Amino acid sequence: MKASTAKSSLGIAIATLIAILTTLTINVLSNFFPLQGANIGKISNTILQGVQITPANYAFAIWGLIYIGLIAYGVYQLRPNQRQDPTIQRVNTLLIVACIAQIVWVYLFTTKLFWLSVVAMLVILLALISAYLQLGVGKVRVMRDRQWLAHIPFSIYLGWISVASIVNIASALYISNWDGWGINGTYWTAIMLVIATVIAAIVAMQRADIAFTCVFIWAYIAIAIRQVDNPIIWITAVVGAIALGSLLVFSRNKPVKSIVD
Repeated sequence: MKASTAKSSLGIAIATLIAILTTLTINVLSNFFPLQGANIGKISNTILQGVQITPANYAFAIWGLIYIGLIAYGVYQLRPNQRQDPTIQRVNTLLIVACIAQIVWVYLFTTKLFWLSVVAMLVILLALISAYLQLGVGKVRVMRDRQWLAHIPFSIYLGWISVASIVNIASALYISNWDGWGINGTYWTAIMLVIATVIAAIVAMQRADIAFTCVFIWAYIAIAIRQVDNPIIWITAVVGAIALGSLLVFSRNKPVKSIVD
């Protein structure tokens, strides 16, 4: 490898780790020192408390797991063999984009610019989908370290951002006083849960991605708990969780193309 190429790959690897740590720092600071006096949790539990698809508060503890996984990936991709891997380099670029969009999202959401926060969230989602596909999660047999330090962290992150995107859009519609085209908010929530279940089911069937699917199950259980007084929502959420769990149990072995170090 040419010296300039090696230097470039090292620079991207370092930038990736810095992006991860910076995003974590911004998220932590936004909780303790919110820009307008209300952090993400407080906003969700006050002006957005009527958003019925929002999971119970405890569900957001998954961010701890997400950042543990991202930091593990950040260290993993610093290895010489990994930072020289073209796939990892492409994934790193996409992850940096996702991290920048995540920081922007925190600013927009905490300043109550909800529709602009949806745009930032969709950037995160698209970047993670692209990274997920680049890694070939569920399609390529990989060594154990890549599975645990790359595939699983991205599966969990993408799974939660997929759920968060739905919640974010629902929040923007709620704050805009959208009338739901005459359809009751409870029914819209149930419809969104069904659509999300179908999306997760496709991933479960095509890629047998346990981590990704379990994130949806985690979110659905939390939604059911938060909406325990609303039978339509909690029953839909529980049925969705059971359906996804069943797909994981009975899914076929994932297709194998090659072994990647």
